[in-house]
Parts: sequence; C-alpha cells; structure tokens
Amino acid sequence: MNDNLVVPIKGVLNKLSIRDVDISGKRVFIRVDFNVPLDENLNITDDRRIRSALPTINYAIDEGSRIILASHLARPRGKVDPRYSLASVSRRLQRLIKKEVTFLPDCVGPKVEEAVGKMAEGDIVLLENLRFHSEEEKNDEAFSKSLADLADVYVNDAFGAAHRSNASIVGITKFLPSCAGFLLQKEIEYLQGVVNHPVRPFVAILGGARVSGKIDVIKNLEDKVDKVIVGGGMAYTFLKAMGYEVGDSLVENNMLDLANDIRNSVTSKGVKFYLPVDCVIAQSIEPAAETKLVTAQEIPHGWRAVDIGPASVKLFAEALESAKTILWNGPMGVFEVDAFSRGTFSVAHSVADAYALTIVGGGDTDLAVGRAGVSESISFISTGGGAALELLEGRELPGLKALTDK
Repeated sequence: MNDNLVVPIKGVLNKLSIRDVDISGKRVFIRVDFNVPLDENLNITDDRRIRSALPTINYAIDEGSRIILASHLARPRGKVDPRYSLASVSRRLQRLIKKEVTFLPDCVGPKVEEAVGKMAEGDIVLLENLRFHSEEEKNDEAFSKSLADLADVYVNDAFGAAHRSNASIVGITKFLPSCAGFLLQKEIEYLQGVVNHPVRPFVAILGGARVSGKIDVIKNLEDKVDKVIVGGGMAYTFLKAMGYEVGDSLVENNMLDLANDIRNSVTSKGVKFYLPVDCVIAQSIEPAAETKLVTAQEIPHGWRAVDIGPASVKLFAEALESAKTILWNGPMGVFEVDAFSRGTFSVAHSVADAYALTIVGGGDTDLAVGRAGVSESISFISTGGGAALELLEGRELPGLKALTDK
C-alpha cells in the first residue's frame, strides 16, 4: 500500500470548516462521536473514535477556545443509565490529550450552564451522555436550544452520527453558526470524493449478511467501479439466484430476482462481478463446529457457508492486484469466530498489500482489519458504520446538510 499513490479529492465539502470560523476565545460546542465499545466491566476496549477527534480538539485548544464536548454512548433510550456514562471516556480523553477534562454530570440544566460560564480559555468540559434525554433523538427544538445556549459556535465532528436527525446533530444548527470538524471533513473527502473521482481501476469489495442492506450501494457504484467483489452471507443470495445449491446458507429468498437484476445490470456495463467459488461450511456457527471445504455451487442440505475458501481468497486477491482504488464494506464470513475468520483476514491482507488507495468503511470491516493486524496499512478507515453506508448509497447526510454553506 502506498499512501502517496492517490490522494482524496480536496474541496468536496461545500460547508464551512472549523478553519473558516473564528473560534478564538469563544465557547465552541464540538459534537464528537465517543460511542466506543465497552467490556462487561465498562472498560473501553477500542478508543479509535476518541483518538480520531483529537485533531479538532487540539486545534480548538490552540485557538484558546472554551471547548464543550458532547456525545452519545450506546442506546439508553432516554433514561439515565450508569452503564452508559461518559465518565470513563472523560478519563481516557484526559490521558490522550494530557490536559484536564472536566466531566459534567448532565448535558443541560443550571449546573451545566454555571460550569460552562466559569470556563477560561483553553478549558475543556465533556457533557454527560446526550441520549440520557429522550429529546436528543427526537430532535426536540427546546432541547436543541438548551444545548446551543451553552456556546457561540457549533462544530460537528461526529461523522458516525451524521446520518441521524438528532438535536445535537441537526436541531442545534438552527441557533448557532455551524461548521465541520477535521474528522468529518476527512470522511467526506475520502468516502464521497474518492468514490466520485476514483483513480482507476476502482474495485469495490462488498460483504456482510444481506443483499437488501447493500442494494443502494451497488446501484450507486455500478457506474463508477471497474470490479465488484461480493462475499459474506449476501453472496449466497446471488448464488442461489443463479440456480446453485447453497444448503442452509443465509439467503433472502424475496431478493432472488433482484439479485439477478443487479448482477446483470452491473455486468452489462462491463464491470467484472466476482462471487465466491468455494467456501467453508458448518452445521452451526459454534467455535467447535465441524467444518468442510466445498465449492460454492454445491453446499449440502443442513450445512451453511460461514467463510470463503482458499480458491476464493486467491481469486479475490488476483482481482485486486491491478487496483488503484479499493473500497471495502463488509466481512467475507463469520469472522468473529476464529475458525471462520481466515477468508476475511486473508482479504484484509490483500487489501493492505495493494498498491492503491484503500478505504475501509462500515459493516464491522474496521474491526476485521484491526483483528487481522493490518489497520496501519490501510489508507483510511471510516469511523462511521451507518453514516458511511448511507454516503456510499449516495444519500445526503442530515448532519452534513444542516451545516452552514461556504
């Protein structure tokens, strides 16, 4: 992989950036995405989303801003739940930036207003989980106004939540000058800029469980890519639609005709369409389950595909050899189980070794490349699952649309 081979398209974001706004000495409300995974003891198991927000936070520190950070964590359904407190995130952030972070026990109310009012230039506060208030996900106007009253400028750096019409994403922009943080800007430049203006050959790798979740992605990409590689559970809907025996593999039977239409549409435009030629099968997804290697065209009844096989790995690797741009969304199998992870990890290594701009976005693919140990060799790993998918589908993200135009 060579980061200098191709670069993202600059200037695709037609919204104000944090650099376009005077934030010196001002109260700056930065909506971040600190929705990090926690273990059973509420310890953070992956802090990549926190680290991804550091460039924007550090820029605001350098500008002498009074920094108000806000995020959601998990789905507490509008109620206070200690399991989803951002207290542990506050501690981790403080270690990362080597600067005191004051954690506030709520995100609105007199105590929060008082604490913000006492902030000096360069101070940082982190508000408690926004989703402890049901008004957040309802995009409630009064709640949005309460958040806005804390600040002079709004910065959205939460790409992972930019597809949500929430109060802290959309509603707050009605009351404050609003701009994009560095992470949000970078995500757009890669996912939108490169997809629309790729250096060819451009290869899309699509995996995951269901065809229905990727229909719009394929439709949006079919005029832009040179090759499409399909793996994961969704591949077996395509294979069954072609008349092959797929046993008890995951299949969306109501999608069979559409799967054929999609494949025919893609190939009619000269795009090469790759499906697995062999697969690892099991009778259950238990770690100790017996496995077999068979061709993808003759999976026995009572068995299901859980990973792609070595011939498919080789086929897909060869398809990537000439690529100059690679976009990967979705694993090749049930990679969470070690016995079924070899195919996904092999593809991860092929992507990492490619002499191309490599973009990983959504569908647990970021987790897969991390477990494969190749994260550092990927050009760009998106922080947003659902947001990345919607952007790849060609949709306009509410959080992006709400920002102030240049």
